[in-house]
Amino acid sequence: MVVTRGERCPAAHPTDPTPCVGPVVVTVLDAVNAGADGCEHHGARLLASLERGRVYALPDAPHGAAIRVFKAADHIRPFCWIDGPRTKPSQLSRAENRARHNR
Repeated sequence: MVVTRGERCPAAHPTDPTPCVGPVVVTVLDAVNAGADGCEHHGARLLASLERGRVYALPDAPHGAAIRVFKAADHIRPFCWIDGPRTKPSQLSRAENRARHNR
């Protein structure tokens, strides 16, 4: 799927104001296998906002797309486009939570 100017991929949350970056290349699934296809940018943001989410490259995706999304999501806070204080573990990125526990 190619996202045209002004459109956004299915993985883009309705309240996330950011545009797509590149074509739709991954599928992100939640814990019950509901999913959405997305660009790497929105795929990572969606994965970061899910508990026990998974990412898979689409058949025509560039090599390493799913790994890039997985690694990016590790450093993105859930629903990162929402302003406000972030102090609870559920509001921090997985990397931030690991760093807190490894002190």
